[in-house]
Amino acid sequence: MPDHATSSDPAVQAQLDRLTMFSPGKDVLGLTRIAALLERLGNPHLKLPPVFHVSGTNGKGSTCAFLRGAIEAAGMTTHVYSSPHLVRFNERIRVAGKLIDDVSLSALLSEVLDHAEGLEASFFEVTTAVAFCAFARTPADACIVEVGLGGRLDATNVLTQPVACAIASLGLDHEGFLLAAEEGVPDMPPLDRIAFEKAGIAKPGSPLLTQKYTASMANTVATQATLHNAPLHARGESWDAAVYDGRLHYRDATGKLNLPLPRMIGAHQADNAALAIAMLRHQNAIHIPEAALSAAMEWTRWPARMQTLSAGPLTDRLPTGSTVWLDGGHNPDAGAAIAKTLEEGPPVHVIIGMLMNKDALGFLTPFAHKIETLFAVPITGHEHHDPKDLCRIATDHLGIALAAPVGDVDSAMERIANHDQPSNVLICGSLYLAGEVLRANGQVPD
Repeated sequence: MPDHATSSDPAVQAQLDRLTMFSPGKDVLGLTRIAALLERLGNPHLKLPPVFHVSGTNGKGSTCAFLRGAIEAAGMTTHVYSSPHLVRFNERIRVAGKLIDDVSLSALLSEVLDHAEGLEASFFEVTTAVAFCAFARTPADACIVEVGLGGRLDATNVLTQPVACAIASLGLDHEGFLLAAEEGVPDMPPLDRIAFEKAGIAKPGSPLLTQKYTASMANTVATQATLHNAPLHARGESWDAAVYDGRLHYRDATGKLNLPLPRMIGAHQADNAALAIAMLRHQNAIHIPEAALSAAMEWTRWPARMQTLSAGPLTDRLPTGSTVWLDGGHNPDAGAAIAKTLEEGPPVHVIIGMLMNKDALGFLTPFAHKIETLFAVPITGHEHHDPKDLCRIATDHLGIALAAPVGDVDSAMERIANHDQPSNVLICGSLYLAGEVLRANGQVPD
């Protein structure tokens, strides 16, 4: 989908408008169109620096952030392709450490769209081609590519020889795409099918690093690794990590590491960091010293992942001493991660907006016992759960005493501020909502 991308730069906006008109308006998974488009552009995806390719349901963005943190801490540069953006379209494409500038972005969008005539390429396919062109034409030591949706049929899966691939946490999401019946794909339980799709990024000779999954999901991943001749390095076997004594302890065949815990909030971030470390230690294209891995734990940030909002127009509405977290998680596993983060703390006021195709009850259930009040908001420009329906779920199914629909986040903050005492607030449910919040609070990602 076009993600309703906008830009303050007229030249970029002109190309984004062109892209919106050009795109078929829906995601149609498959590699035929992106392969044809890249062929017309001279196959830039075959001319990239060493590539780290990451799929997964939750945690793949954070894993990519830790990869970038470690590579840059080692004094190297890296390209990064990620999605979706939160505030500016430019966030999707980081060239040698910096977000792509508007002049380069508008020129590349124009070039790619010119070459895409007649292909019916999707929004994401065009964006992927733009990123690969930018990366192929600018020197860097490495390239980090986050899968957009699934893995097997995702546009990024035209990559042929990544130096390492990884699968982060797995769970149910995007069921309409990833669980669709398909000729040639065997019928299997939903979570096994998710594992099958994500493991589709496996490549011959490229190490495939994985987290721990259920036995059935792990077998599905192992089968795909074997079919693709990809060396499998599963957590708990080839490598492992654990948190104790306030440190992250990692081990693999080459030795052990004793590292600081990530500064990013949430126990799950230690798992994402460990996966990034495993990727870096199971490849030979670049060398990352232990000091850089240690520094990455301290430096790495990733917006809208239990991000503590700073002072700004939104947060300043609350009494002094209040804390506001922002999280873009939107599925049951993300809700479980939030629950672990909130478990030892006080109750929170929740402001939530969710897309229509997301499981609101499944997301809220894990941390419902920590919710003091809930305010439901719409998500501008997207099909979303009616705030009244979200409130009914909160009161009728989760036993939350006070749940109210409001027009926007600012109105919800005003309601919470009426308590006249410091409050803990969680804004959650959608990355699109997170983008609105960051823009309103003056925290545009850079």
